[in-house]
Amino acid sequence: MVKLKIDNFDVDVAEGTSILDAARSVQIDIPTLCKHPDVDPSAGCGMCIVKVGGRIMRSCSTPVAEGMEVVTNDKELQETRKTVLELILSNHPNYCLKCARSGQCELQDMAMRLGVDRDEIHKILKPEEIDDSTQAIVLDPLKCIVCGRCVDICQNQQNVWALSYLNRGLATKVAGANDARLADTPCIKCGQCAAHCPTGAITEYDETAKVWDMLKDKELVTVVQIAPAVRVALGEEFGYEFGKNLTGKIYAALRRLGFAKVFDTNFGADLTIIEEATEFVRRFKEKDHLPMFTSCCPAWVDYVEKYYPEYLPNLSSCKSPHQMVGAVAKTYYAQKTGIDASKIRVVSIMPCTAKKWEVRRHETMRASGYQDVDVVLTTRELAKMIRQSGLNFHHLKDEEADSPLGEYSGAGTIFGVTGGVMTAALRTAYFYVTGQELGTLNFGDIEGLDGIKAAEVDINGTKVRIVVVNGVGNVAELMENLKAAEAAGEDTPYHFIEVMACRGGCIAGGGQPKVMMPNLPKPWGVNDEIRRLRSQGLNNEDEQAANRLSHHNQSIKQLYGEYLGKPGEGKAHELLHTKYRQRDVYK
Repeated sequence: MVKLKIDNFDVDVAEGTSILDAARSVQIDIPTLCKHPDVDPSAGCGMCIVKVGGRIMRSCSTPVAEGMEVVTNDKELQETRKTVLELILSNHPNYCLKCARSGQCELQDMAMRLGVDRDEIHKILKPEEIDDSTQAIVLDPLKCIVCGRCVDICQNQQNVWALSYLNRGLATKVAGANDARLADTPCIKCGQCAAHCPTGAITEYDETAKVWDMLKDKELVTVVQIAPAVRVALGEEFGYEFGKNLTGKIYAALRRLGFAKVFDTNFGADLTIIEEATEFVRRFKEKDHLPMFTSCCPAWVDYVEKYYPEYLPNLSSCKSPHQMVGAVAKTYYAQKTGIDASKIRVVSIMPCTAKKWEVRRHETMRASGYQDVDVVLTTRELAKMIRQSGLNFHHLKDEEADSPLGEYSGAGTIFGVTGGVMTAALRTAYFYVTGQELGTLNFGDIEGLDGIKAAEVDINGTKVRIVVVNGVGNVAELMENLKAAEAAGEDTPYHFIEVMACRGGCIAGGGQPKVMMPNLPKPWGVNDEIRRLRSQGLNNEDEQAANRLSHHNQSIKQLYGEYLGKPGEGKAHELLHTKYRQRDVYK
């Protein structure tokens, strides 16, 4: 431990702690724009300056030392920070009224905090073309403050390398690698760049206007579904505590917005488990392309298609849950209700920006004869629509989802958490192999935020080796282990692998809210405490569910009995499975 003084407060912190974190430990919030708990300190913005022995230093990258005396706030520091901020603003447009991040912008908030209310320095704006080429995320270089968070996340955390710095000095900018459009880079549309951007420079591709048009068209039957992670995050946009599960209230809001029917992606998660568990049991028995990888995360699928195409046969052929709901809504549901499938529009509310790309990634996403899911909105976009509608979200009373695509189990709920897909699949796979229910329904070794988590499960005397990976940047290590085993002529070290592209899983997807926690210092948006609270919200619903097993979902049983037939065969395979192809890393 190191003893020091910060603004005359005695502070004891561990050796190696930064001055910034040491100050926050005694409730002193030093301003910063570039530092985020998910990324390494870059000392890029110059806002976090402090004085140590009269010298000005950047607190995010300066470790504490024994006997150090730190001043975080005096007249000189205040004036210097204000000047630095004015310089940043001189290269930033005053588009706040038209910006998607207005009200939740760290730059805007910093200007208010430091009292910068006019342009003191002549603006030098260099308009760049907005890049919306992926139709999943949008890069507006004019709003970029070159803080570097997105580059660090993309390169060092996700290991994708779609974003990079270009040029030097005043001409420095963040852009697609080699100044290419994002669609022509290795971008996997995970949206973690948007989740960590402090301004409106990177946002989701907004499709709310398209959905409003659908809802206003009386010739259409527009239905909606919500993903597991949405229910424990949307409330943050309206002042609820982090991780609060508001499923019933969200159903009510969607009906008030005008959706004809409200379904749940958790139903699709249960359906995915029936197909995926069936597929895994077959592969395991036949030793066919093991290990089997989960396929419900489209950013992960995009990553494999670009970086590890030799493992495409190892991906489960199952579509993701919301795509299954879309296919079933325009076939089974349409026939059951007598609605013309050509008039049905399916909107998915997702925590994810990559889902926007997924709906058109392959021709099998039109298995119903139409595009199975028409539009994907992020959690943030749904919050925007609720505000636009004038609904008083707090006063809405809980409602239920519509049948038959609204029933779900606790296993369907935990799809939104790292380890949840694996847990849900093993619950059902165990039943398919043994005819008995798994005694303990959770697997502690694969819970939590560690990047790679391994465990061994005993299924009737047979050992199944499983791995859970969260954060696509951790995948390379796993793949190299697989390659090494193959090169040595050894059996596969694993049988079943779950991968989610985002740290923590879908609960921290690129489309989730970016609201500041009241009991933590900035930045706005996701951090590990928020990940923990959202995960807890989903795990609590699973533990309290009357049914925690996908294969006991009565509506799923009815769907197979009346329409799909056997899992993995015939109509089920035609509607619920997909194919993969190698993609170029750079176009």
